[in-house]
Amino acid sequence: MLPITQNRLLSFLTSEKEILIAEWNENLIVSEDDPYKQKINKNAEEMYAIIIAVFTKTNEELDEHLQKIAFTVGEERVRSDINIGDFVYNVNSGRSVIYKHLHKLNVEWEELQGTINRINYCFDTFLYYAVSYYNEQKNKIIEEKNEFIDSTHKDRLTLLGQMTSSFIHEFRNPLTSIQGFIQLLKSDHPEMKYLDIISSELEQLNFRISQFLLLSKKELIGKEKNLFSLNKMIDEVLNFLYPSILDTNVRIHKEVADDMDLFGYADEIRQVLINIIFNAIDVLSQYREDPKIEIKGFFVNDTHIKLEIANNGPVIPDNLLKTIFEPFVTTKTLGTGLGLFVCREIIEKHKGILACSSEPDKTSFIILLPLTRNENL
Repeated sequence: MLPITQNRLLSFLTSEKEILIAEWNENLIVSEDDPYKQKINKNAEEMYAIIIAVFTKTNEELDEHLQKIAFTVGEERVRSDINIGDFVYNVNSGRSVIYKHLHKLNVEWEELQGTINRINYCFDTFLYYAVSYYNEQKNKIIEEKNEFIDSTHKDRLTLLGQMTSSFIHEFRNPLTSIQGFIQLLKSDHPEMKYLDIISSELEQLNFRISQFLLLSKKELIGKEKNLFSLNKMIDEVLNFLYPSILDTNVRIHKEVADDMDLFGYADEIRQVLINIIFNAIDVLSQYREDPKIEIKGFFVNDTHIKLEIANNGPVIPDNLLKTIFEPFVTTKTLGTGLGLFVCREIIEKHKGILACSSEPDKTSFIILLPLTRNENL
């Protein structure tokens, strides 16, 4: 049997039900665009019925009722796509209306405290279930939208890669023929000094084409890994870039051990070295009168080779440093923004790491590659 105070409160809430609900409904914030606006009054009545049930039900029984209506209302709030803040206000408005009329009982607040706590429990638990459900469903919708966007983006990139690969293969065939005829002209007319320039420019064009082919992943067909000397490869790259080095008066300082051997795709590692060193030369030509590039290679714990290519060019801003290896990020007017992206793809394919650090007068690209010959690259 209920205590006298609780009996009075139950009788009061039952007899004043229509008045309290009417006042509650007057205070509700209801959007004209809400598809469930006609049902909001009914939800208030259901909540009021649960408030009255606090006198006869346990917390477990109340939770079951509260969760059921909260999930229903939460689903309605998700579908209506109306500000959840309005819903929270409406629920608390009902609490305020009830407390506002309790003075009619002429009962000391301390005597009502236990029951008031139970009523607060109902409102708070209902809000917790409803808002939690709302947030979970909203997050699911956002995740599904993001997955759809990502899927669509990947499909477009795949199609773009296929189109690019097909186009570049067609473009590369006549380029090979041109290179062959240049060699014939050099044999027949060695005095024509411009043929070396043409040949060098064609090599650069071929290198750029190879970058796009690496993006399509089709350049791996027919290729095999092999053991090669890193020191020797760096010398080959420096010889290849010698005209640019000479033209910009860049001083090269190299410290790489002769016994540094790597197992992988030599032509791809060569492209990485050409790209990083050529980028440094290009930057230095516009920035300093005393340009310098330092290339240092050493062993790390007998398991890896660490190669550092540093230049005394300008510092790279932090915001650019964070995205420097992303595709289509470039500071060059005519740059593609693919060079460093491809470099990272190559190094990571060889189970290595490519990083960049920059401070005033020193920007370094660090490459860490494993020495293991039997690694499945």
